[in-house]
Amino acid sequence: MYDRYHHSITMVVNVDRLKAMEAFVAAADAGSYAAAADRLTISPQMVAKYVQALESRLGVRLLNRTTRRQSLTEFGTRYLDRCKLILAETEAAESMANEALSAPSGKLRISAPINFGAGSFMKFIQLFLERYPKIEISLTLTDRFVDLTDDGYEAAIRIGGLQLESDSLVRRKLKKYQLVACASPTYIAEFGKPDSPEDLAAHNCVSYMFADRTSEECWRFSKDGEPHEAHFKSRLSVNDMRALITAGINNFGIVLGAEDTLADAIAAGLLVPILSDFEGPSMPLSLVYRADRQRTANLKAFVEEAVVFFETLKYG
Repeated sequence: MYDRYHHSITMVVNVDRLKAMEAFVAAADAGSYAAAADRLTISPQMVAKYVQALESRLGVRLLNRTTRRQSLTEFGTRYLDRCKLILAETEAAESMANEALSAPSGKLRISAPINFGAGSFMKFIQLFLERYPKIEISLTLTDRFVDLTDDGYEAAIRIGGLQLESDSLVRRKLKKYQLVACASPTYIAEFGKPDSPEDLAAHNCVSYMFADRTSEECWRFSKDGEPHEAHFKSRLSVNDMRALITAGINNFGIVLGAEDTLADAIAAGLLVPILSDFEGPSMPLSLVYRADRQRTANLKAFVEEAVVFFETLKYG
Protein backbone atom coordinates (compact mmCIF):
# COMPACT_ATOMS: atom_id res chain seq x y z
CA MET A 1 0.00 0.00 0.00
CA TYR A 2 2.78 2.42 0.98
CA ASP A 3 4.78 1.59 -2.15
CA ARG A 4 1.80 2.28 -4.40
CA TYR A 5 1.12 5.60 -2.60
CA HIS A 6 4.80 6.53 -2.77
CA HIS A 7 4.82 5.74 -6.49
CA SER A 8 1.75 7.92 -7.12
CA ILE A 9 3.39 10.82 -5.28
CA THR A 10 6.58 10.43 -7.34
CA MET A 11 4.53 10.45 -10.52
CA VAL A 12 2.87 13.72 -9.48
CA VAL A 13 6.24 15.35 -9.00
CA ASN A 14 7.60 13.98 -12.28
CA VAL A 15 4.60 15.28 -14.16
CA ASP A 16 4.42 18.74 -12.56
CA ARG A 17 7.26 19.58 -10.22
CA LEU A 18 6.64 23.31 -10.60
CA LYS A 19 3.10 22.93 -9.28
CA ALA A 20 4.49 21.01 -6.32
CA MET A 21 6.90 23.86 -5.63
CA GLU A 22 4.03 26.33 -5.96
CA ALA A 23 2.00 24.33 -3.43
CA PHE A 24 4.95 24.24 -1.01
CA VAL A 25 5.49 28.02 -1.31
CA ALA A 26 1.78 28.67 -0.78
CA ALA A 27 1.69 26.39 2.26
CA ALA A 28 4.78 28.03 3.76
CA ASP A 29 3.49 31.57 3.16
CA ALA A 30 -0.12 30.93 4.12
CA GLY A 31 0.72 28.94 7.23
CA SER A 32 -1.48 25.92 6.58
CA TYR A 33 -2.53 23.50 3.87
CA ALA A 34 -6.11 24.75 4.07
CA ALA A 35 -5.10 28.39 3.48
CA ALA A 36 -2.78 27.35 0.68
CA ALA A 37 -5.60 25.34 -0.89
CA ASP A 38 -7.84 28.42 -0.92
CA ARG A 39 -5.09 30.43 -2.59
CA LEU A 40 -4.45 27.78 -5.26
CA THR A 41 -8.11 26.71 -5.64
CA ILE A 42 -7.29 23.05 -5.05
CA SER A 43 -8.06 20.74 -2.14
CA PRO A 44 -5.96 20.68 1.06
CA GLN A 45 -5.32 16.99 0.37
CA MET A 46 -3.75 17.86 -2.98
CA VAL A 47 -1.55 20.50 -1.35
CA ALA A 48 -0.38 17.87 1.13
CA LYS A 49 0.35 15.41 -1.67
CA TYR A 50 2.42 17.97 -3.56
CA VAL A 51 4.47 18.86 -0.47
CA GLN A 52 4.97 15.21 0.45
CA ALA A 53 6.04 14.49 -3.12
CA LEU A 54 8.73 17.16 -2.90
CA GLU A 55 9.94 15.81 0.41
CA SER A 56 10.05 12.30 -1.01
CA ARG A 57 12.01 13.45 -4.05
CA LEU A 58 14.46 15.49 -2.00
CA GLY A 59 14.76 12.92 0.79
CA VAL A 60 14.41 15.61 3.44
CA ARG A 61 11.53 17.12 5.39
CA LEU A 62 10.45 20.66 4.40
CA LEU A 63 7.69 21.34 6.91
CA ASN A 64 7.21 20.37 10.53
CA ARG A 65 3.53 19.86 11.22
CA THR A 66 1.62 19.30 14.44
CA THR A 67 -2.09 19.44 15.19
CA ARG A 68 -1.70 23.07 16.23
CA ARG A 69 1.03 24.63 14.09
CA GLN A 70 3.21 24.34 11.05
CA SER A 71 6.80 25.52 10.66
CA LEU A 72 9.59 25.32 8.16
CA THR A 73 12.59 23.12 8.77
CA GLU A 74 16.04 24.66 8.41
CA PHE A 75 16.39 23.12 4.97
CA GLY A 76 12.79 24.10 4.12
CA THR A 77 13.63 27.75 4.82
CA ARG A 78 16.54 27.70 2.37
CA TYR A 79 14.64 25.63 -0.18
CA LEU A 80 11.70 28.06 0.01
CA ASP A 81 13.86 30.92 -1.26
CA ARG A 82 15.08 28.85 -4.21
CA CYS A 83 11.54 27.77 -5.06
CA LYS A 84 10.36 31.38 -5.12
CA LEU A 85 13.24 32.29 -7.42
CA ILE A 86 12.49 29.38 -9.76
CA LEU A 87 8.77 30.21 -9.89
CA ALA A 88 9.50 33.88 -10.57
CA GLU A 89 11.93 33.02 -13.39
CA THR A 90 9.41 30.59 -14.85
CA GLU A 91 6.69 33.22 -14.83
CA ALA A 92 9.03 35.70 -16.50
CA ALA A 93 9.92 33.16 -19.19
CA GLU A 94 6.25 32.42 -19.86
CA SER A 95 5.55 36.15 -20.09
CA MET A 96 8.25 36.44 -22.75
CA ALA A 97 6.62 33.62 -24.69
CA ASN A 98 3.20 35.23 -24.41
CA GLU A 99 4.61 38.52 -25.65
CA ALA A 100 6.19 36.76 -28.62
CA LEU A 101 2.93 35.04 -29.46
CA SER A 102 1.01 38.30 -29.13
CA ALA A 103 3.40 40.26 -31.36
CA PRO A 104 1.59 43.04 -33.23
CA SER A 105 -0.26 41.59 -36.21
CA GLY A 106 -3.41 42.09 -38.22
CA LYS A 107 -4.94 45.00 -40.12
CA LEU A 108 -5.18 48.67 -39.23
CA ARG A 109 -7.44 51.18 -41.00
CA ILE A 110 -5.92 54.65 -40.77
CA SER A 111 -7.09 58.01 -42.11
CA ALA A 112 -4.91 61.07 -42.76
CA PRO A 113 -5.22 64.39 -44.62
CA ILE A 114 -4.15 64.12 -48.24
CA ASN A 115 -1.08 66.36 -48.24
CA PHE A 116 0.29 65.21 -44.91
CA GLY A 117 -0.43 61.59 -45.69
CA ALA A 118 1.50 61.74 -48.94
CA GLY A 119 4.54 63.28 -47.27
CA SER A 120 5.96 62.67 -43.81
CA PHE A 121 3.23 60.28 -42.78
CA MET A 122 3.92 57.96 -45.69
CA LYS A 123 7.59 57.85 -44.70
CA PHE A 124 6.51 56.75 -41.24
CA ILE A 125 4.10 54.13 -42.62
CA GLN A 126 6.83 52.55 -44.71
CA LEU A 127 9.25 52.35 -41.78
CA PHE A 128 6.53 51.00 -39.50
CA LEU A 129 5.58 48.20 -41.90
CA GLU A 130 9.23 47.24 -42.27
CA ARG A 131 9.52 46.93 -38.50
CA TYR A 132 6.25 45.03 -38.04
CA PRO A 133 5.97 42.59 -40.97
CA LYS A 134 2.80 40.97 -39.59
CA ILE A 135 0.78 44.20 -39.71
CA GLU A 136 -1.20 45.37 -42.74
CA ILE A 137 -2.34 48.98 -43.11
CA SER A 138 -5.20 50.35 -45.15
CA LEU A 139 -4.45 54.08 -45.41
CA THR A 140 -7.17 56.43 -46.62
CA LEU A 141 -6.03 59.92 -47.59
CA THR A 142 -8.88 62.39 -47.38
CA ASP A 143 -9.41 65.90 -46.10
CA ARG A 144 -12.88 64.84 -45.01
CA PHE A 145 -13.35 64.75 -41.25
CA VAL A 146 -13.86 61.02 -40.76
CA ASP A 147 -15.79 59.48 -37.89
CA LEU A 148 -13.61 56.72 -36.49
CA THR A 149 -16.48 54.66 -35.14
CA ASP A 150 -18.97 55.04 -37.97
CA ASP A 151 -16.34 54.82 -40.72
CA GLY A 152 -14.47 51.92 -39.15
CA TYR A 153 -11.03 53.48 -38.62
CA GLU A 154 -8.71 52.52 -35.77
CA ALA A 155 -6.89 55.87 -35.86
CA ALA A 156 -6.76 59.16 -37.75
CA ILE A 157 -4.47 62.15 -38.10
CA ARG A 158 -5.97 65.52 -37.15
CA ILE A 159 -4.35 68.81 -38.18
CA GLY A 160 -5.39 71.89 -36.24
CA GLY A 161 -6.57 72.53 -32.71
CA LEU A 162 -9.90 70.80 -33.13
CA GLN A 163 -11.93 69.49 -30.24
CA LEU A 164 -12.40 65.74 -30.02
CA GLU A 165 -15.75 64.83 -31.42
CA SER A 166 -16.32 62.12 -28.84
CA ASP A 167 -15.31 61.33 -25.28
CA SER A 168 -14.53 57.81 -26.47
CA LEU A 169 -11.46 59.05 -28.38
CA VAL A 170 -7.91 59.52 -27.15
CA ARG A 171 -5.58 62.19 -28.57
CA ARG A 172 -1.79 61.89 -28.73
CA LYS A 173 -0.04 65.09 -29.76
CA LEU A 174 2.66 64.84 -32.42
CA LYS A 175 5.21 67.37 -33.60
CA LYS A 176 3.66 70.60 -34.87
CA TYR A 177 2.99 70.83 -38.61
CA GLN A 178 5.45 73.56 -39.58
CA LEU A 179 4.69 75.76 -42.60
CA VAL A 180 7.00 77.90 -44.72
CA ALA A 181 6.32 80.69 -47.23
CA CYS A 182 7.86 80.46 -50.72
CA ALA A 183 7.81 82.14 -54.11
CA SER A 184 9.38 81.45 -57.47
CA PRO A 185 12.62 83.22 -58.43
CA THR A 186 10.77 84.89 -61.32
CA TYR A 187 8.05 86.25 -59.02
CA ILE A 188 10.65 87.59 -56.59
CA ALA A 189 12.59 89.23 -59.42
CA GLU A 190 9.42 90.98 -60.67
CA PHE A 191 7.68 91.89 -57.40
CA GLY A 192 10.49 91.86 -54.86
CA LYS A 193 11.05 89.84 -51.71
CA PRO A 194 8.95 90.88 -48.71
CA ASP A 195 10.92 91.90 -45.63
CA SER A 196 8.17 91.18 -43.10
CA PRO A 197 4.88 89.28 -42.95
CA GLU A 198 3.02 92.58 -42.98
CA ASP A 199 4.44 93.23 -46.49
CA LEU A 200 2.42 90.29 -47.85
CA ALA A 201 -0.65 92.53 -48.00
CA ALA A 202 0.89 94.05 -51.15
CA HIS A 203 1.63 90.70 -52.79
CA ASN A 204 -0.29 88.00 -54.59
CA CYS A 205 -0.80 85.09 -52.20
CA VAL A 206 -2.27 81.72 -53.04
CA SER A 207 -4.37 80.45 -50.14
CA TYR A 208 -5.14 76.89 -49.20
CA MET A 209 -8.80 75.96 -48.86
CA PHE A 210 -9.38 73.41 -46.11
CA ALA A 211 -12.23 70.94 -46.13
CA ASP A 212 -15.21 72.20 -44.13
CA ARG A 213 -13.45 75.53 -43.60
CA THR A 214 -13.15 78.87 -45.39
CA SER A 215 -10.04 79.89 -47.28
CA GLU A 216 -7.12 81.49 -45.49
CA GLU A 217 -6.94 85.27 -45.28
CA CYS A 218 -4.26 85.56 -42.61
CA TRP A 219 -0.94 83.83 -42.05
CA ARG A 220 0.50 84.13 -38.54
CA PHE A 221 4.27 84.39 -38.17
CA SER A 222 6.39 85.17 -35.14
CA LYS A 223 9.83 86.55 -34.34
CA ASP A 224 11.51 86.65 -30.93
CA GLY A 225 8.21 85.71 -29.37
CA GLU A 226 6.34 88.58 -31.02
CA PRO A 227 3.42 87.77 -33.35
CA HIS A 228 3.36 89.10 -36.91
CA GLU A 229 0.17 88.70 -38.92
CA ALA A 230 0.09 88.70 -42.70
CA HIS A 231 -3.37 89.74 -43.87
CA PHE A 232 -4.12 89.37 -47.57
CA LYS A 233 -6.87 88.94 -50.13
CA SER A 234 -6.26 86.00 -52.40
CA ARG A 235 -7.49 85.80 -55.98
CA LEU A 236 -6.84 82.06 -55.98
CA SER A 237 -7.72 79.45 -53.38
CA VAL A 238 -7.06 75.74 -53.89
CA ASN A 239 -7.77 72.62 -51.86
CA ASP A 240 -4.85 70.59 -53.20
CA MET A 241 -1.23 71.17 -52.24
CA ARG A 242 0.06 69.99 -55.62
CA ALA A 243 -2.01 72.65 -57.33
CA LEU A 244 -0.82 75.25 -54.84
CA ILE A 245 2.83 74.35 -55.48
CA THR A 246 2.25 74.46 -59.24
CA ALA A 247 0.73 77.95 -58.90
CA GLY A 248 3.80 79.10 -56.99
CA ILE A 249 6.22 77.58 -59.50
CA ASN A 250 4.30 79.26 -62.34
CA ASN A 251 4.88 82.68 -60.75
CA PHE A 252 1.27 83.28 -59.69
CA GLY A 253 2.20 84.38 -56.18
CA ILE A 254 3.49 83.51 -52.75
CA VAL A 255 2.49 80.13 -51.35
CA LEU A 256 2.48 78.70 -47.85
CA GLY A 257 2.92 74.99 -47.29
CA ALA A 258 4.46 72.33 -45.10
CA GLU A 259 8.23 72.08 -45.32
CA ASP A 260 8.18 68.44 -46.32
CA THR A 261 5.75 68.99 -49.20
CA LEU A 262 7.73 71.95 -50.54
CA ALA A 263 11.15 70.34 -50.08
CA ASP A 264 11.53 68.95 -53.63
CA ALA A 265 10.54 72.23 -55.30
CA ILE A 266 12.92 74.17 -53.03
CA ALA A 267 15.77 71.73 -53.65
CA ALA A 268 15.24 72.09 -57.42
CA GLY A 269 15.33 75.89 -57.18
CA LEU A 270 11.75 76.19 -58.43
CA LEU A 271 10.66 77.84 -55.19
CA VAL A 272 12.63 80.02 -52.79
CA PRO A 273 11.81 80.34 -49.07
CA ILE A 274 10.99 83.88 -47.96
CA LEU A 275 10.69 85.52 -44.54
CA SER A 276 13.40 83.20 -43.24
CA ASP A 277 13.99 85.50 -40.24
CA PHE A 278 10.48 84.71 -39.04
CA GLU A 279 9.03 81.49 -37.72
CA GLY A 280 6.31 80.38 -40.07
CA PRO A 281 2.82 79.38 -39.02
CA SER A 282 2.36 75.97 -37.50
CA MET A 283 -0.65 73.82 -36.75
CA PRO A 284 -1.18 71.25 -34.00
CA LEU A 285 -0.79 67.70 -35.25
CA SER A 286 -2.51 64.86 -33.41
CA LEU A 287 -3.12 61.16 -33.70
CA VAL A 288 -6.54 60.19 -32.39
CA TYR A 289 -7.84 56.69 -31.78
CA ARG A 290 -10.70 54.92 -30.10
CA ALA A 291 -10.21 54.39 -26.38
CA ASP A 292 -11.65 50.89 -26.56
CA ARG A 293 -8.93 49.85 -29.04
CA GLN A 294 -5.87 51.31 -27.32
CA ARG A 295 -4.88 48.00 -25.70
CA THR A 296 -4.65 46.01 -28.93
CA ALA A 297 -1.04 45.14 -29.74
CA ASN A 298 -1.05 46.45 -33.31
CA LEU A 299 -2.67 49.82 -32.49
CA LYS A 300 -0.52 50.29 -29.39
CA ALA A 301 2.62 49.74 -31.47
CA PHE A 302 1.37 52.11 -34.17
CA VAL A 303 0.60 54.91 -31.72
CA GLU A 304 3.85 54.65 -29.78
CA GLU A 305 6.00 54.42 -32.92
CA ALA A 306 4.24 57.45 -34.44
CA VAL A 307 4.86 59.56 -31.34
CA VAL A 308 8.58 58.74 -31.35
CA PHE A 309 8.93 59.22 -35.12
CA PHE A 310 7.38 62.69 -35.20
CA GLU A 311 9.14 63.85 -32.03
CA THR A 312 12.48 63.31 -33.78
CA LEU A 313 11.45 64.21 -37.33
CA LYS A 314 13.09 67.14 -39.05
CA TYR A 315 10.79 68.30 -41.80
CA GLY A 316 12.27 68.69 -45.21
